[in-house]
Amino acid sequence: MKLRNMGLFLYAAGFVVCCGMILHCAAESKVHYFEFYLTESNFTRLCSTKTMLTVNGSFPGPVIRVRKGDTIYVNVHNQGSYGVTMHWHGVKNPRNPWSDGPEYVTQCPIPPGTNFTQEVIFSTEEGTVWWHAHSDWTRVSVHGAIVALPALGTTYPFPQPDAEEIIVLASWYKHDVMEMMKKTLDSGIGLANVSDAYTINGQPGDLYPCSKETTYRLMVDYGKTYLLRIVNAALNQDLFFMISEHHVTVVGGDGSYFKPLTTPYILLSPGQTMDVLVTADKPLGEYYIVATPYFDGEADIYDHSTATAILEYRGNYNHSLTPSFPYHMPNYNDTAVASLFTSQIRSLATPEHPVDVPLDVTTRMYFVISMNMLPCQNDSCAGPDGYRMAAALNNKTFKNPQVDILQAYYWYIFCYIEFFFCICTSLYELAFANSLSFSFPCIRNLSGIYESDFPDQPLHYFNFTALDLMSENVTISDPGARVKVLNYNETVEIVFQGTNIMNSAETHPIHLHGYKFYVVGRGHGIFDNETDPKNFNLYDPPELNTIPNPKDGWTAIRFKASNPGMYFLHIIIFIVFICSLIIHANMDGFALGVWFMHCHLDKHMSWGMDTAFIVKSGGTAETSMKGPPAYMPPCNLGSFLGSKDSMLLRED
Repeated sequence: MKLRNMGLFLYAAGFVVCCGMILHCAAESKVHYFEFYLTESNFTRLCSTKTMLTVNGSFPGPVIRVRKGDTIYVNVHNQGSYGVTMHWHGVKNPRNPWSDGPEYVTQCPIPPGTNFTQEVIFSTEEGTVWWHAHSDWTRVSVHGAIVALPALGTTYPFPQPDAEEIIVLASWYKHDVMEMMKKTLDSGIGLANVSDAYTINGQPGDLYPCSKETTYRLMVDYGKTYLLRIVNAALNQDLFFMISEHHVTVVGGDGSYFKPLTTPYILLSPGQTMDVLVTADKPLGEYYIVATPYFDGEADIYDHSTATAILEYRGNYNHSLTPSFPYHMPNYNDTAVASLFTSQIRSLATPEHPVDVPLDVTTRMYFVISMNMLPCQNDSCAGPDGYRMAAALNNKTFKNPQVDILQAYYWYIFCYIEFFFCICTSLYELAFANSLSFSFPCIRNLSGIYESDFPDQPLHYFNFTALDLMSENVTISDPGARVKVLNYNETVEIVFQGTNIMNSAETHPIHLHGYKFYVVGRGHGIFDNETDPKNFNLYDPPELNTIPNPKDGWTAIRFKASNPGMYFLHIIIFIVFICSLIIHANMDGFALGVWFMHCHLDKHMSWGMDTAFIVKSGGTAETSMKGPPAYMPPCNLGSFLGSKDSMLLRED
């Protein structure tokens, strides 16, 4: 018993040491504190009023402003009626997946009536990133921008703008989106309801009914230059953005800087951000700002409407005139225009903002993106042939586990450690005390929550972009919570391959948590691993966290797996008698950092176009995961409604 108590004391001492290290690091950078209150609020748009979940009663939500290197603590109070999580999109949050936010990957939802404080660490981010809910489809109204300014003593790599403005593009639904999601997932139907409007800073604009009086206006002075920080928070829609008669200069995106690109329009996929400069150099007047959809799919429907705002010059002129409208907008399905814009984005690649593209690739993966189906009992679902709609990577449909992967793995390791500790203490008692009081207190069965067998390649190869790929050997996917395990500092190349399975080819925006990646190549058709790598851009590829994979095409990314797993347990256990040697020898294989990767069209994410990476420890405190916070939202197994419907903890 004394030995066990000593072990518990040493566990506690280790945590104190870790906490001291955290406080020391925090003292070297600026720390900010925010309170987020999730509440149901009434909003009137399109001639009708609805109640929806928002943060601090605003849509879009509050802007967070930091400098590179700062840390923030956000206390999220869930005063809504169902469980919610919060994600910090584009923030690496090094060594800290505990606060990353995707439900059932790094945490379970925050139950109604409770709160959860998340620590968000800004490291390399400079520019615009954003935050949003990451449970079910709640991000439709729970989102806001994050401005990461240059560190003190540094400045922008472009002329200082006279002012800046946040522009958040979003979707508006007249109906309750959560009820719509529940109906869609319960029935297995393939066509989710489309939005009723798009919004610019929360307002649909002049082209929608009952909206003209509230159209958002950006006030400018002639001759001044403005930095627009643009976020595409739309639920399922790529959007063109342009300002009538004005060109914009793209200077950054996804928290990185780009080579300046002057263009009459930009294109943002859901999840992407862009920083653009616009100079007010046109005749005094009013000019429409528009957000209009880009859609290249064939098996889905979308909202055809256009949101507007107004760029309004200050000064003396006739304000009653109709604002200038950009009539030369790209067509909604202009794939050539979309591809041209995306292909022109390049990293700044200067001594102050260098690139570090991995050249010696140790792991290559080929991820086939597809729409699929899952069988239903008695063919009772509303999808094709009575099946349920699904989506997949390498024919694996991600299925939300009952306990989040991060905690399941973490506590599984603690059980493993406790097992060895109990064996050692029992042997000691037998040898020196002639008694045995062995017990194994870890009673949670957390094995089987996920499988670490996500395939590097598709199970079989075929003409991925052919027409009429309708046979069950390609349409039926395999559900489960599958992850890929990476060693620390492993250099990874992933090629995403679009498919036309079920005649459903379209652009898919792929987002990776915890990392930025270099987009070294993209093209149309099927990737050729002999010829296409010869044309990779290894000099100045853009560094992003979200990339649209083109319809019937491919995208190649590279990154270094340097956002790691846990080491602090080594320190704690190393000093626990001779058993620590056994445990330390086995821990490197069990070290952990969990980072989600998924399509940022929320309906596809719900259908399973996802996976996660477990990244092992680098073997030192600086290359390993931080310890868990004092409190994590509970994973109450009795509250689950099933893997097909992750909406939890509704009061009813």
